[in-house]
Amino acid sequence: MKKTLYLKFLLAYIIFGCFGFIVVATFSSSLTLEHLKRENAETLYREASMISKTYAAELYSSRITLESAYTQLNALGTYLSADIWIVNPSGTVVLNSGEATNVDNPKIIANFDPAVTSDSYYVTGNFFGEFEEEVLSVFTPISSNYKIKGYVIIHKPMSDIYKSSDSLLGVTYITLVLLILLSLIILFFFTEMFYFPLKKIITATEQYASGNMHYELSVESTDEMGYLAASLNYMASEIARSEDNQKKFVANVSHDFRSPLTSIKGYLEAMLDGTIPPEMHEKYLTIVLNETDRLTKLTNSLLTLNNLNTKGMVLERSDFELNRMIKETVETFEGTCNKKQILMDLILTGDVMYVNGDITKIQQVLYNLLDNAIKFSHNNSVITIETREKNNKLFVSVKDNGIGIPKDSLKLIFDRFYKTDLSRGKDKKGTGLGLSITKEIIHSHGENINVISTEGVGSEFIFTLQKAENMDLGDD
Repeated sequence: MKKTLYLKFLLAYIIFGCFGFIVVATFSSSLTLEHLKRENAETLYREASMISKTYAAELYSSRITLESAYTQLNALGTYLSADIWIVNPSGTVVLNSGEATNVDNPKIIANFDPAVTSDSYYVTGNFFGEFEEEVLSVFTPISSNYKIKGYVIIHKPMSDIYKSSDSLLGVTYITLVLLILLSLIILFFFTEMFYFPLKKIITATEQYASGNMHYELSVESTDEMGYLAASLNYMASEIARSEDNQKKFVANVSHDFRSPLTSIKGYLEAMLDGTIPPEMHEKYLTIVLNETDRLTKLTNSLLTLNNLNTKGMVLERSDFELNRMIKETVETFEGTCNKKQILMDLILTGDVMYVNGDITKIQQVLYNLLDNAIKFSHNNSVITIETREKNNKLFVSVKDNGIGIPKDSLKLIFDRFYKTDLSRGKDKKGTGLGLSITKEIIHSHGENINVISTEGVGSEFIFTLQKAENMDLGDD
């Protein structure tokens, strides 16, 4: 048995060495080059930002001459081994650190587009055909009075970056060989290092099988055996936590049912025995009615969660017009918004936007988010509903300027029955299930929902939806 395991272990080391060289030759080469490219881009971007705030800004405000700016940037470009350009939005090169600028006949970059970097701040290539070799080009705007006056663009040859990448890969190959040779020492301790952790794991699995999920498995190792032990330990702790959560869930449900039932019983008994006079009955019957509404809402929420968690739940998916659904949902809050003088600001993508999903459940998501936003917003504030399109996804944002969510509560707000300390005073009728339902609906669609919040500033909930494949649909 030990001989077989030993041979397998030796074979694993040989395979490890082969794959190590393959990884270095392929993935590591690409990752190293990308890292150096990004590192150089960050360095150049810092320099470009400094230039835009100093020399470039002074040049555009006529505080220094073109000749003086050229002298300074020429020295800086030599130090950086790069060319520094100052370019107008139209593509006219105002200054080039690599050559004297011809004021009478300036260079104009054909088809110049500052948006070529997309979501980044740098791009590689020949920069609109201006270079014969591949260069790394970093952009930063020159702004004044909230307007873009031009751009500082720094060009660095990619050949320098390729040389640095090759040097690092050479060191990586040598290090990998040394590591493989040194790691063979483990073979002498293989039996002891493998047998005892395996024995501990077997003992732990027997304990878990007998129902003792609180048994702690401790294997001090960072290899696959240690990972297996950690996975088993994590599995047991998750099962134990699930059992504790189930008990907590039952306790929370019992508490949320008991509180309104106690109030209803107390008020009705007080009316029957005369403690509450007849002329006060209407007031307390209204309170009883509100408590029954609370029980109904809690029951419906629990039923909704149960349905959403049912395995194999079928969504009634279809292509529907999201912009119209958002407007219709916003209209249902008109009365509440008028009372608090809250303005709904809609920033929607396109006149129509078709998405795919269960329209009823997505409307419930939007309703829950708007209900929370209004509930926790200050009077005379604005709630913004915005949609943004990216990568065949639609991002829907509901942003308020309310009380916000404490940092330590952000990871818990989607848990059932959870309420932050800030919300307890405002949301006396809430069940703590609205955001749980919202999360379950979005996840059942295979989408994601996230929250960004600052206490005292406001909150923004963002969820994604799948765009409809055929956007050329008529009105329903």
